[in-house]
Amino acid sequence: MSNIADFPKPTLVSVNGVVLEVFEAGQRNKGNPIVLCHGWPEQAFSWRHQMPALAAAGFHVIVPNQRGYGQSSRPEQVTDYDISHLTGDLVALLDHFGYDDAVFVGHDWGANVVWSMAQLHPDRVSRIISLALPYQARTPKPWIEFMEEFFGPDNYFVHFNRQPGVADAVLDQNTAQFLRNLYRKAVPPAPPEAGMMMINLAQAEAPLGEPILGEAELAVYVAAFEATGFTGSINWYRNMDRNWHILADVDPIIRKPALMIYGEHDMIPKSENLADFVPNVEVVSLDCGHWIQQEMAAETTHAILAWLAG
Repeated sequence: MSNIADFPKPTLVSVNGVVLEVFEAGQRNKGNPIVLCHGWPEQAFSWRHQMPALAAAGFHVIVPNQRGYGQSSRPEQVTDYDISHLTGDLVALLDHFGYDDAVFVGHDWGANVVWSMAQLHPDRVSRIISLALPYQARTPKPWIEFMEEFFGPDNYFVHFNRQPGVADAVLDQNTAQFLRNLYRKAVPPAPPEAGMMMINLAQAEAPLGEPILGEAELAVYVAAFEATGFTGSINWYRNMDRNWHILADVDPIIRKPALMIYGEHDMIPKSENLADFVPNVEVVSLDCGHWIQQEMAAETTHAILAWLAG
């Protein structure tokens, strides 16, 4: 509960043609920036456990609600959510604070953006920490096409692209139920249900497993998405193939020092060849599911600080 009361008040910052809602800690540590990038469907609030510890360790902690989320801008154009725009926002955020580069930390979709930062703007990145999502090497054909062949039309990445607006409407109608059912741990293994996973979760009346959020924490997410709807955040998925083209001629090797933090019980598989693409990577696995920094907050913070200190 104290985390909610203690969470910093935001500043609205105009960068890269949008307004971003930015939360900070450790402003006294000017000159030592670390930028934390949330995933889907999260908020800057997802980093509430890590922010005070990073500030205490001497970092200027900068945590945006990225475009499509919270009080940040939600452009109408789907293409305004491609990887050029998402990384461009972070570059402009560094410019706003007067920083040449920063440590970038990302979870889930935020990790995807951070890996891409190191490819598209390597001079603005000092080190990378990725949670849940390992570096994704380019597939032989565009990602959604590839996933459709591999996983079929009900895969939620594919569905978001091929049936625009359908899932958005279901999630918007069932926001509280969807988020309650999603933010769980220790979900018993079961064969996948027919249909689209995220729509199924939004419509399921009884959640599985155990909650990872208290009621007051869950209410923060519910209020945020009830205010914005889900379309802006889902538009990130609708640029997967566009991103595939944008990254076509970019060096696929990430040369920055990197820390990869996996949840042992995450549905996202570990990379079997991560070091081939990220030669300076260290790997840590925690005994948790997908919502790593909220499920095992202290252990995540310890792993991050230990690696940064090393």
